[in-house]
Amino acid sequence: MTAQFIIETLIRSLAAVIIGGVIGSERARHGRAAGMRTHILVCLGACMTSMTSVYVENAVGISGDVFRIPAQVISGIGFLGAGMIILKNNNVITGLTTAAGVWTTATIGVALGYGYYVGAAIVAVLFLATIVFLTRFERYKKSTEILYIEIDDPRCLNSVIKELEKALPDMVSYQVFAPKSGCNNFVGLNVVLDSHIDDDIDSLLDIEHIVFAVAE
Repeated sequence: MTAQFIIETLIRSLAAVIIGGVIGSERARHGRAAGMRTHILVCLGACMTSMTSVYVENAVGISGDVFRIPAQVISGIGFLGAGMIILKNNNVITGLTTAAGVWTTATIGVALGYGYYVGAAIVAVLFLATIVFLTRFERYKKSTEILYIEIDDPRCLNSVIKELEKALPDMVSYQVFAPKSGCNNFVGLNVVLDSHIDDDIDSLLDIEHIVFAVAE
């Protein structure tokens, strides 16, 4: 095992951590179930399968299909993604984008494991561009907008709603449910607006007891 081989392994692994972290941070910023840690682990694990396949054939001398193990990983990630897809009571399916993102992150990890840095970088950039810009585009196409908000004290729910009605004149309705963050003392709130919010959503964090706010 040469120094060059060790350096190359380190570069590919670090690249997987960085790209997976960047994608995961974007998902975590929107309060998705799969955040930075999940995407890093998926990308790093997929990268490892590719590197292992190449190592076994080149260093150990065992011949075979170097694409077999990574192919199984890509299939297996589908089961992980399936766990992120949720059917809500109103028959609305959520989590499809997150599941697709995890699968794409795995393919990027496989590419990095084979040393295909250019392809991995291009797909990562296009992935982020799709998530960021198309999400904004879809928001403006919709006649209504939904904001997801988390409150750190359920006892103050009524007072927070009153403040939201003042800050959001186009507020139509709201729905209370368990927080996506999983914090026991928090409460989740879906706020439906009759139009798109013009102000910065982060300004809602100035309202006391609101700790998280994002457009769905």
